[in-house]
Amino acid sequence: MGRYANERPNRGITRLSLLLLVAAAAQVGLATTVASQSLTRQSTDGQMRQIPIVLARELRDLPAPLSPLDARPQDEGVAGAQLAINDNNTTGRFLKQQFALEVIQSGSAQQLVAEVAKRVEAGVSFVAVDVSPQTVIALADSLKGRDALILNAGSSDDRLRAGDCRPNVVHTTPSRAMLADALAQYLRWKRWQSWFLVHGTEPDDLAFADALRRAAKRFGLKIVEERAFNYDVGGRRADGGHEQIQEQIPAFTQRAPSHDVLVVADEAGLFGDYLPYRTWDPRPVAGTQGLVPTSWHPALEQWGATQLQNRFRRLANRPMRPLDYDVWVAVRSIGEAATRSQSVAAADLIAYLKSPEFELAAFKGRKLSYRPWDGQLRQPILVGTAKLTVSVSPQPGFLHQFTELDTLGIDKPETNCRAYGP
Repeated sequence: MGRYANERPNRGITRLSLLLLVAAAAQVGLATTVASQSLTRQSTDGQMRQIPIVLARELRDLPAPLSPLDARPQDEGVAGAQLAINDNNTTGRFLKQQFALEVIQSGSAQQLVAEVAKRVEAGVSFVAVDVSPQTVIALADSLKGRDALILNAGSSDDRLRAGDCRPNVVHTTPSRAMLADALAQYLRWKRWQSWFLVHGTEPDDLAFADALRRAAKRFGLKIVEERAFNYDVGGRRADGGHEQIQEQIPAFTQRAPSHDVLVVADEAGLFGDYLPYRTWDPRPVAGTQGLVPTSWHPALEQWGATQLQNRFRRLANRPMRPLDYDVWVAVRSIGEAATRSQSVAAADLIAYLKSPEFELAAFKGRKLSYRPWDGQLRQPILVGTAKLTVSVSPQPGFLHQFTELDTLGIDKPETNCRAYGP
């Protein structure tokens, strides 16, 4: 955007023609940046009101995925933020609102917290984060009492929505409880009611296994047996490795009680992809691998999602991943709050974003909003395989007195979050 700072506006472009340009771009699929750049030229001489946004990324040493097809893009999350900035500016220009993105990343949580605090001290009020749960808490505590909001787009940890919740944090990524409930609803709908639970030994695996146990109990499903999969992190298979796996997995899953589905909790992806088509009993695999609950799927086409998918692919030259979507939702939430409140004051935007009036259209067939008891974004959860979406939860027949979206995750009567008030 900045390369147009010294250009004179095109006096021949009227406000109406700009609106038509944006509409035409949407119709023919032109990148949002085209319309945004034209709007930037038009409003250079105006008094634009700035809304800076920081995306904080904690660089962590994650294990390589089992499949090279699942290699993580270096711009994962960043591309989603940039698309949302473009979308925000497309509308914001008409209200003389200009959004800008700065990406801060570090392998040191302490350094990342310090850098974010500097930006907030300089006037930044919105921080989207892809960081560990501990760093979310450290950031929130460092910004306590400031007109600043953290939008957690990277951690599904239920603790951040419970005893460790903070009033200056909202969550766009689904909690583990939401993901487990979405999967459990679909398996209940399919009448696959007996589960064989296999989980890893890492803390995140155990946390998701806890969420699965809760979901099974909540929806009347039965876990007939649990087994922990102990794996050698250094023993990743290469040439000839499939023979070893072909023998190991059937032996590991042998003699399990009768079950309808094997449910796996392997958040780091260290072994879960070995399970489909290799188990002793011919059963479907679901959970963190196989049939997976997720906030976004790159093959989703319903509810106008094709338009978002195409715009993202033109921007990033790759499919949109769940983290990209979660960050996009975070940045778009800020833009929507600014548009509806017609303000750039941080206190106004934060109050509106958390209010019952806030709704975000996000290509999922429902307007999304934030729960007032823990800051979690209500949203449908997609259930799908690597290639296609299979279903969308909440499933038919799961009712709620206010909204069926609150059948996913921790409902108000169940919450342990006290930071948001009674």
